[in-house]
Amino acid sequence: MRPEVDRKQKRGTYQLYLGVDGGGTKSNIALMSASKKVLAEGSGGPGNPLRVGVETAVGNILEAVDKACDEAALSRGDIFAAVLGLAGARRLDMRERVRESFVGRYRIRRTEITTDAEIALFGTTLGKPGVVVIAGTGSVCLGVNAAGERAMAGGWGPIAGDEGGGRGIAERALHAIAKASDGRGPKTLLSERAAEYFRASSVDNLIGAIYAPRMDNSRIAGFARCVTESANDGDEVACEIITDAGNELGTAAAAVIDRLGLNGSKFPVGCVGSVFNAGKLVTGPMKKLIRSVAPYAHLEPPKMPPAHAAALMAINKFGQ
Repeated sequence: MRPEVDRKQKRGTYQLYLGVDGGGTKSNIALMSASKKVLAEGSGGPGNPLRVGVETAVGNILEAVDKACDEAALSRGDIFAAVLGLAGARRLDMRERVRESFVGRYRIRRTEITTDAEIALFGTTLGKPGVVVIAGTGSVCLGVNAAGERAMAGGWGPIAGDEGGGRGIAERALHAIAKASDGRGPKTLLSERAAEYFRASSVDNLIGAIYAPRMDNSRIAGFARCVTESANDGDEVACEIITDAGNELGTAAAAVIDRLGLNGSKFPVGCVGSVFNAGKLVTGPMKKLIRSVAPYAHLEPPKMPPAHAAALMAINKFGQ
């Protein structure tokens, strides 16, 4: 549904604040007024500069902003400040490169580049102590305590990490399918569903599909949805993969909690990302591990989407 735009906004009375949630599969954006009203939202291609490159990531974000402005009859020239929370922007040099490209193309000098974990954490805690677990294409956990100290676990990407994220789940599933095909492992519903998802003529032809030149990280990660569906249908192999994903996410959260000394505190643990569409299959084991180190922690959905949180961060930092 198109966000309502009042007449004052159409006359350019308000300054706009841009929030961006750039992930490995897509980028979500939100434009907020100084009164903290969301005026427009949109989405575009991947915003992870580490995976798709700085220029492509920035281009995808700008395309999403332009489209949202057009649909809501807003002018991008009214954007006063921006906060971009991006996967793959953990390193300072990467954030500086993204900022240089973004400001150079959009001329929004009041721009801060941070990580997708930071904006998701703010959307869960609004600056108070707490933890957020992100499990989308990849996976990462970030927390903050009352002293403002932060700790992170995960976020290492598809080669060294992504346990519990869509890419990690899909990779585990493809390993299981290969073993089932060879007789090295149990049969699974995942085999036929993989052939359909990757558009292979048969399970035996999956190799050609998954190693095709155009096969990218986000497409592979998307197969995690089929793993969840198979688990819901009672497939034992899929159930084990999703349960293990929950354990991995819980282990990451427990490590962050221990490092921040939150064990005896009452605080929220936000769950962000498509993997959590699996519901209790993934949150059950995750919650059990978290409660083993922090009995007063409670899982809850974020108070606002990450893109909205980023826009609110822009108001808090740059607002007049």
